[in-house]
Amino acid sequence: MKKILLTLAMSTLTYGIAQDNLISAVAQNQTENAGFVFTPVINLERMEVKDQGSSGTCWSYAGASFLESEMVRMGKPPVDLSEIFTARNTYVEKAKQYVRMHGNLDYGDGGELHDIINIYAKYGIVPQYIYSGLNYGTERNDFAEMQSALKGFLEGLVKREQIKKLTPNWESAFKAALDAYLGKVPETFMYNNKKYSPKSFAKEVVGINPDDYIEMLSYEHEPKYTNVFMAVPDNWSFDHAYNVEMTDFVKTIDNALKKGYTVAWAADVSEPYFSWRNGVAYVPEQNTDKLSQEERSNLFKNPPTKEREITPAMRQLAFDNYETTDDHAMHIVGLAKDQNGREYYIVKNSWGVNNDYDGYLYVTKAYVAYKTTAILLNKGGVPSSILKNYRK
Repeated sequence: MKKILLTLAMSTLTYGIAQDNLISAVAQNQTENAGFVFTPVINLERMEVKDQGSSGTCWSYAGASFLESEMVRMGKPPVDLSEIFTARNTYVEKAKQYVRMHGNLDYGDGGELHDIINIYAKYGIVPQYIYSGLNYGTERNDFAEMQSALKGFLEGLVKREQIKKLTPNWESAFKAALDAYLGKVPETFMYNNKKYSPKSFAKEVVGINPDDYIEMLSYEHEPKYTNVFMAVPDNWSFDHAYNVEMTDFVKTIDNALKKGYTVAWAADVSEPYFSWRNGVAYVPEQNTDKLSQEERSNLFKNPPTKEREITPAMRQLAFDNYETTDDHAMHIVGLAKDQNGREYYIVKNSWGVNNDYDGYLYVTKAYVAYKTTAILLNKGGVPSSILKNYRK
């Protein structure tokens, strides 16, 4: 998931580089979302909503929120975890891969849900107050200059007509640039009057086992219930994930929430029927491509009627023709019903609190079935019938 072009038009949102302007616009145009009345059914413990600022680090924010909820589920006092510690170490690993691939890799802020687990396993994790990534007086992330500098540095390294053999110093130079923008990572730090390293803090305080987590996707072009390559540009680590039926997304999320597990969720958010401002996403029965601007603006003024029936073929076609893209990561923390009895997942976002539901969204199961690119959760939340063929 990465930053994508951002516009705000008739209650629709596509997230991206002008997020500062969006948040200001939303704050000035708050709406009374009278068309939807939600009643929580399941509402799991969680930390406050964060703001990723002008950075494409949604995957890290969703991942940190997910790990915090896992701590609560395990009976541990929750810790506000550093999203940028994970992002920074991901940039280092991605840079190594970029150089190994002679630049034939998509480099930038973007990442995948599995990055939070992989980086946790390799580097550990730290509290937010130890590593905020705000190193020069800013209050919010703004990574445009940093990533431009880092990308230029890497592009220079892989120009083979200029450089015949790389020195061993390039990685140190890359990390020094990260230090300049984000701050140095402390080797040790104090927490509750005890000294920790990032790895010992992960083991002793957070306490999750990386092997307990599973990432799932759904492709029709690959065999089901096997691990398959995740075919999205931000899968820089070339990870595989468990390929399930489209309907297994909803079965798994429902099962997980009922058992007290939250779910990290990656999805396309570029559709006119995904509205950050209104805090609602659903799949209207009518084809929204043919709606006028006025009709699109009315999608969230009244409760939705019937939703479109989602089929695996329809879902796969949308993925193959770039209608469904790997846009954004969020955190599913509960279940609600509207006034007509339709069920929605309660989704925690990382774009601040300036929407109709203080930073949360209500997303229908049809939207999840159609527009999900991946989910990540503890294996304990997956129905045994779905998990039985899983091999890591």
